[in-house]
Amino acid sequence: MSKPKFQRKLADTEAQAVLHNIRISPRKLNLVAGLIRNQPAASAVATLTFSKRRIAQQVKKVLESAIANAENNHQLDVDRLVVARAEVGKSIVMRRFHARGRGRSARIEKWFSHITIVVAERSNELPESVVSAGEAA
Repeated sequence: MSKPKFQRKLADTEAQAVLHNIRISPRKLNLVAGLIRNQPAASAVATLTFSKRRIAQQVKKVLESAIANAENNHQLDVDRLVVARAEVGKSIVMRRFHARGRGRSARIEKWFSHITIVVAERSNELPESVVSAGEAA
């Protein structure tokens, strides 16, 4: 007997990439993730390439990894990929101290976070509402 086959959590038209323990706070990372949500994959890569934020280059690597996973592991069409989800989560918090006056100290918190990017293949067909509106005119 062998183990049962692993049940895939994503749809057949989706692929993902995950990066754990990035040294940036989740709030700052979520601002960059918000730039690429629901964008076509090529447009999202271009947005991250020219972003001024430091973390954008690491997010771009994760997005390119998700695109490569879609192409090589799931045989999806790269030209029809869209960033379906870009989720940010909390990771560990390193706590350090900063010496203050009169023998006191203050806490410094160094936040880490995770990011998961899911790309999905979308069809090039127009939605029915757009098609029916064109026929009515």
